[in-house]
Amino acid sequence: MNIQFQRAVDRFIGVPICVLLSLIDRLFAKQPLAGPPRRILVILLSEMGSLVLAQPMFARLKKKYPEASIHVMLFAKNREVLDLLGVVPAANVLTLDDRSLGSFVTDSLRAVVRTRALKLDAVIDCELFSRVSSIFSYLSGARLHAGFHRHTQEGLYRGSFINRPVLYNPYRHLTLQLLTMVAALESKTSPLAKDFPVTMPKDPPHLVFAAGELRGSEVRLHSDFPAVAGKRLVLVYPSGGMLPIRAWPFASYATLCAGLLAEGYAVGVIGMKDDRPLGQALVKQCASALCIDLTGYTKTVRELLALFHRAALLITNDGGPGQFAALTPIPSIVFFGPETPQLYRSLSSNAYCFDSALSCSPCLTAYNHRSSPCDGDNQCLKQISPDQVLGKAREMLALPPGLSA
Repeated sequence: MNIQFQRAVDRFIGVPICVLLSLIDRLFAKQPLAGPPRRILVILLSEMGSLVLAQPMFARLKKKYPEASIHVMLFAKNREVLDLLGVVPAANVLTLDDRSLGSFVTDSLRAVVRTRALKLDAVIDCELFSRVSSIFSYLSGARLHAGFHRHTQEGLYRGSFINRPVLYNPYRHLTLQLLTMVAALESKTSPLAKDFPVTMPKDPPHLVFAAGELRGSEVRLHSDFPAVAGKRLVLVYPSGGMLPIRAWPFASYATLCAGLLAEGYAVGVIGMKDDRPLGQALVKQCASALCIDLTGYTKTVRELLALFHRAALLITNDGGPGQFAALTPIPSIVFFGPETPQLYRSLSSNAYCFDSALSCSPCLTAYNHRSSPCDGDNQCLKQISPDQVLGKAREMLALPPGLSA
């Protein structure tokens, strides 16, 4: 399903369902939970990168409720990242196929049956005002429903059955807000968890590879692209993914890559298989054997993270690769504008964010369901010059591994 269709379904079908469930909840409210929750479901349907930002939340849940059984509901396409993080047993994962409306409805019905069979005590809904996740939360049968709440804002209605409401804070990093969800389950303050500390967690644990796995990845790369052997490799991710407005201009990437090549670096263009036309165009523009097209080259996120170990720097639009970099030692440069690093910057201490912070930025927010009013002229990114980025790249490439700029 494309994102516009998902938004339409969420609005025109989700709102009346939330109204109906709120009425049912008012008429047949359950008794409060006595004692700490023993069976907890986390709903996190967003992009893959959000799972990395949620890793500290899972760690906090395990620490606070060591005896609890933790389950996760997410889209099937994001399953691999969750497995790599290793935050819950594989048997505790519920997946939804969102490739078509029919498959989504079928999987949703199965998920509701399964969650009710689990006899859940609590649900933590991590979505930013999505109605479908709120509906799943209520239909799970749990007594505690933690989720973002609009307070007095108009719109963004998700039902009145969220009985552990967490105030959405657009000035606070998403990782901290997800940690607040955990604190809210048993908080007694009003609003909930207002006495919760605000310090950012340290870098997440790096992914551990099997013996020889990284070396095998490097050998394969050098076999397929002999020109880059012995060269320091800079990876670039020029795609905007599901939200093209997040992409730094193609011409800026081309100028940047030309500058890196002129200084003797190899450049690899990464992306999904669908990004191949963009990767091929950038490689053609650079016209150098040291600029290679790696779009679709890595078949899994794990293979991508192995490639990160071979590279000296990642330069990327806001999106999955910038978040995945936190699971490896690679330093990264990430472009923000339509969204803000204040909410979504990488958890890695070895990441640098470019952010123009124009008067209209960020324009993709929880309040507009990430539907930008921009006409496509994303000046917030266009005003970041290749010279600025090349200067920062030189600075980060000159540092010893593990040190941030």
